[in-house]
Amino acid sequence: MITKEGKAVIKVPKVDKVSKDMDVFYNPVMKLNRDISVLVLNSIDKEKLKIADPLAGTGIRTIRFLLELKKSNIDEISMNDYSIKAIKLIKENLKINKIEKKVEINNKDANLFLLNSKGFDYIDIDPFGTPNPYLDSASKRISRHGILAVTATDTSALCGTFPKACLRKYWAKPSRNELMHEIGLRILIRKVQLVAAQYEKAPTPVFSYSKDHYMRVFFNCEKGKTKVDKVLQQHGHYDNAGPIWLGKLWDNKLVNNMLKSLLKKQFNKKRKIKEKNKSLTKFLKIIKNESKIDTIGFYDIHKLCKRHKIKQIPKKSDLIRKIKKLGYKAAETHFNPEAIKSDIDLKKLLKLM
Repeated sequence: MITKEGKAVIKVPKVDKVSKDMDVFYNPVMKLNRDISVLVLNSIDKEKLKIADPLAGTGIRTIRFLLELKKSNIDEISMNDYSIKAIKLIKENLKINKIEKKVEINNKDANLFLLNSKGFDYIDIDPFGTPNPYLDSASKRISRHGILAVTATDTSALCGTFPKACLRKYWAKPSRNELMHEIGLRILIRKVQLVAAQYEKAPTPVFSYSKDHYMRVFFNCEKGKTKVDKVLQQHGHYDNAGPIWLGKLWDNKLVNNMLKSLLKKQFNKKRKIKEKNKSLTKFLKIIKNESKIDTIGFYDIHKLCKRHKIKQIPKKSDLIRKIKKLGYKAAETHFNPEAIKSDIDLKKLLKLM
């Protein structure tokens, strides 16, 4: 089956349901994941990157990088997959897109692929399930000031459905309330930081989000004992959950650059927005606004009304306007469409409601 994503045209296995038992899988739901990866790399102030895709699958991510990233962004690019069927499909897809000579292909265990390398400026860990098996080798081989991208799809553990699994996998107690996705994301961030800390690497989130069935974080990795100590000082508990990362989830400059880059592409000569990018634009605009509010957690308006027996649910936009009028920050949050992120305290918010 042939499908198109971004500028890439690829051959993918025809399946009824994506599962971890497949030799090669392509998940169309993760298109946004790959859209954002392209945006991040086109928006950071880094050139001549050595890029690694250790779990390449159909090769869609790397093919999109080759077709959509600025030429100055790429120095070398390497793809790897343990499956022989995947390697065969990757070669076919590179040929379809006429870029087969621009990439190095490896057929190894992902960890051996990373450990046998000299290191990379960008490593993308995007597995089916937990990223845990790959964090050690990725931490060892990410360069100073390199970007490490990590996806976790085991949200049942991170969001508290299986708290014991979260303790085993991520060394933290999750939440099982309206904050579970933000807390889960912060638990994931801390786990990556703890693994990297052993090698005097200090990964700091520059773009993070929770979407659908997965969580995704892009880290800027600095090196040095002092840097690591500063990161570890920002670990702690929140609302009976944790330990978690208590620091910022986004680099504001990067978020602004990503949105500018996207909006620039969105308009054709007649200045009309292309429909296919509307959802991504809306998503990034929400993140841009919430990234300006340096707080942990948010207020679920529907839940607050229910808990405090407020009969009329206020309109979200009106409530945001009223909070700002009092001198506080307020914005929508991508974690929950019914919630507001704000630095206002609960008593004052309830009085407004």
